[in-house]
Amino acid sequence: MLSQVAVVVIGRNEGDRLRQCLDSVVGQVASVVYVDSGSTDTSVAMARERGVQALALDMNTPFTAARARNAGVAQALSLHPELAFIQCVDGDCEVAAGWLDSAHAFLLASPQVAAAYGRRRERYPERSVFNRLCDLEWDIPPGEVLACGGDVMLRVSALSQVGGYRDDLIAGEEPELCVRLRAKGWKIHCLDAPMTHHDAAMTRWRQWWLRSMRSGHAYAEGAHLHGAPPERHWVRESRRAWIWGLLLPLLTVLLATAVNAGFWALLLMYPLQMLRLFVRGQGASRDRALRAVFNTLSRFPEVAGQLRFLRHRLLQQRGGLIEYK
Repeated sequence: MLSQVAVVVIGRNEGDRLRQCLDSVVGQVASVVYVDSGSTDTSVAMARERGVQALALDMNTPFTAARARNAGVAQALSLHPELAFIQCVDGDCEVAAGWLDSAHAFLLASPQVAAAYGRRRERYPERSVFNRLCDLEWDIPPGEVLACGGDVMLRVSALSQVGGYRDDLIAGEEPELCVRLRAKGWKIHCLDAPMTHHDAAMTRWRQWWLRSMRSGHAYAEGAHLHGAPPERHWVRESRRAWIWGLLLPLLTVLLATAVNAGFWALLLMYPLQMLRLFVRGQGASRDRALRAVFNTLSRFPEVAGQLRFLRHRLLQQRGGLIEYK
């Protein structure tokens, strides 16, 4: 058992996915904490049946993954103040055998690293192109990186130094945390090791659209928080969404209707962009084609997410979660 490590699992109505997640970590670490964000199924009872510390967040405060993780970390440290590392994992993921040992050993040997993560794999990539896209998205070359995702082992001292996750972010809380960690001199590392098996359960176009829209919202909020030099956090991603998702089609319509119908040819830039991405891509032809097509199309839901962020900011409102499942 890893006495210096705790696992924090967050979830909402994950059902059997949560059972698999908890069973993959119980008994391997000092403590497992499950934080529930308003589930209407038996998630909390399922966790407690396995001897897991289960917290149900107050429903009067808006839910975010960041808020849930902070609550789980605080609970784990209250139970075991001596903890040195926290493994965060989403409730729809099963932790791969050997991952906790590998990440723990790496962090012990690398005192300058605040966060370590490995390869997240999609459990059923063959069920839909959207699941396959998720699996391709997580294929990150190992080594030092700028940011991590939701599944990650964190050094407690580093997490405490920067004050944890930002509770108010509805998306993109992990890269934002990494911006603050790197500003303090910490490093983020991707290991060449299996980490988790994820079940996106994403089989419909609308789910993909909402997930991409959430990414656009995260880009906008990230650029708002850390877009100034030298970080320029997600400025490029935000600008790209505006250009391809709104400005180019709007300009095309205006020129084609007000000047000359020949300007409709500007829309050919989209298939040309797909071709460019396909040629520059790596891997199997089918995977390169999927990435090229959907990376180009994703600019439309991304700009919708950007507009959603701007609307809430102008109205001084707090946006709710953008859920795709």
